[in-house]
Amino acid sequence: MKKENKKITTEEISKQLKNIKSKSTGFISEFKTFIAKGNVMDLAVGVIIGTAFSNIVKSLTDNILMPVIGAIIGGIDFSNLSLPIKIWNEAIDLKYGLFIQSTVDFLLTAFCIFIMIKLINNIFRKKEDKAEETPVVEEPKKTNEELLLEEIRDLLKEQKKSGK
Repeated sequence: MKKENKKITTEEISKQLKNIKSKSTGFISEFKTFIAKGNVMDLAVGVIIGTAFSNIVKSLTDNILMPVIGAIIGGIDFSNLSLPIKIWNEAIDLKYGLFIQSTVDFLLTAFCIFIMIKLINNIFRKKEDKAEETPVVEEPKKTNEELLLEEIRDLLKEQKKSGK
C-alpha cells in the first residue's frame, strides 16, 4: 500500500498555531494567578526569613555555644571529632562531631522558633482578651430621694393592682 501524501494548507497551520498560542497563554495566565496568590508569596517570605534565621542560629551555635560547651567538657572542638574506619581497604572518616554540631543547631533553631511562636501567640491572645473584655459598669449608689421615690412607685403599683 502506498501512503498518501497529505498536503497541509496554510489555513490548517494557522489554526494549529492559534490553538497552541491560546493554550500557552492560558497556561501562562494560570501560572501568573498562582504566583500572585498570597499563599505563595507568604511561603517565599517564610523561606527567606527562615534561611536568614537559620544562619543566625548556626552562627550562635558555631561561634558562641559550641566553643563554650567544648571548653566545659575539656577543650573539645566538636567540628574536628571523627572516627577513622577502614572498609574494603578504604579509609573512611566518620565525622560524628559535625553531626553533633548539626543536631545542636537543629535543637537551638527549634527552641528559638518555639519561643518566638509562644511569644507571638501570647501577644495575639492578650489582644483578643482585651477585645473580648466588656467593661463592668457599676450602678451608682441611689440617693435617699431615689429610694423613697421607688418605694412610692411600688406602693402605687400595688394599689392599682388591688383596685383601691
